[in-house]
Amino acid sequence: MNKPLGVLVGIVVIAGALNTAGAWYTGTKLEGVLQTSIQEANKELASQLQGTPTHGSVELVSLDRHLYSSTAHYRVKVEDDSARPDTEPVELLFVADIEHGPLPWSRLKTFKWMPVMATTTYALEKTPFTEKWFAAAKDQSPLQGQVTLSYNRSVEGRMEFLPLEVALDENSSLSFSGMTMEGTADADGQNLKGKGYMDHFKLHAVSLNKPQLLIELNGLTVASDLDKSEFGFFLGQNFLGLSESRITFGIRQSLLKVNNFEYTGSTSANGKLLSGRLDYKVGDVSLNNNPVGSAQLVLSASSLDIPAMQSMLQIYQTKFQPKADGALPASELTPAEQVQLQTSLDTLLAAKPQMAVEKLAVKTPHGESEFNLAMALAQPAALDQPPVEITKQLLTSLVAKLQLSKPMIADLAGVQAQLEGQTDPQTLAQVGTMTSDMVGNIAVGTGLAKVEGNNIVASLDYAAGQVDFNGQKMSLEDFITQMTQRFNAPIQ
Repeated sequence: MNKPLGVLVGIVVIAGALNTAGAWYTGTKLEGVLQTSIQEANKELASQLQGTPTHGSVELVSLDRHLYSSTAHYRVKVEDDSARPDTEPVELLFVADIEHGPLPWSRLKTFKWMPVMATTTYALEKTPFTEKWFAAAKDQSPLQGQVTLSYNRSVEGRMEFLPLEVALDENSSLSFSGMTMEGTADADGQNLKGKGYMDHFKLHAVSLNKPQLLIELNGLTVASDLDKSEFGFFLGQNFLGLSESRITFGIRQSLLKVNNFEYTGSTSANGKLLSGRLDYKVGDVSLNNNPVGSAQLVLSASSLDIPAMQSMLQIYQTKFQPKADGALPASELTPAEQVQLQTSLDTLLAAKPQMAVEKLAVKTPHGESEFNLAMALAQPAALDQPPVEITKQLLTSLVAKLQLSKPMIADLAGVQAQLEGQTDPQTLAQVGTMTSDMVGNIAVGTGLAKVEGNNIVASLDYAAGQVDFNGQKMSLEDFITQMTQRFNAPIQ
């Protein structure tokens, strides 16, 4: 054996010995790490599901440990308190093949050389509860994935829902392309990042004496980047995008298409004050291949006192949250809960929260409408004041603007007429014109808006007890009196 080859063989032998020692060490520590992770997962589940009728838990059923690998069995259990008393909890069983670190073979063969504690490949097991799911996936495990646990206890993983083809009954069927999801989490689960993609989902439903329904969803993308706050919930960014959705429905089998739907949500905290923004966009809507329009809604809020909101939410969950049958709880607030609610409300208002409809816009082929609203609140000095004085102190400012396009109203009225079976173009145009004129007449007749060209416009600007309503300045008292008279008077 020449010298270079001898050195190489020596390195391989030493590396193998070190890996064996590392695998043995990992194996001795593995069960403790898994139990700790499961305890933390159950704690997090309980926290996130608090106040809901749903409860979940994860259990390590068994662990068969070997030198280089181990096999674990898990049980995931989900219960719903609002379900019927005879309803059995949902139980899912998983089997996991765990490769011990520091250098699992599945990572080495993909040129991932960073030492890790373990790499786990898991799969859902067949049970009486999941056997139909297995059949739809051609007898493969329909849910499987891989998780890598680093020595600092950070986690990265991949989850895959396999494609499904299933006949729901003689006439109904479901087709699912499958979905993949990837994510990472730090050691304490304080930062979570994830993304997922689904190519298509198709549901064809046919029931007795009802028109068939066809739902198609194509190109679903989800993504999150979240950090756990000191208050126990996650803040950050969420995104959901759907390239195309198609719904065929009704006796006439109308086809509704919605393209390029996007939802973006973001939340952040400055100390104990929460801010958030929600943005919904619909890129293109059509009915029976005729264009309908597009839309956008942007909502925002800031300076929301988090402990105060959590306190109020706790009362709502225990006293006011509807039951499974929709009925409200019969119990009333105790004196202590009344004090808690009032104190929380005072604290919330003392932070001077602000809320806004930054944009509500609808655009059709012949017109575009937009609405904006922003308001700021504050804590009244006392509640034993006249209602107008409380309003002045509670509502520190409000600005609202509306521009309603009459051609847009006509377009949407035509769409409604099409859904009701009207197809004649001249009739559709007449319906649209009559509807837009009627809306304009009502707005002018009530004094709530005015017509400028092809637009119905209205504005309201309030601050410091003074109101500017459609260009007319008045006190808050006069505005309230005027509105009362207008709504009680017949429309001219």
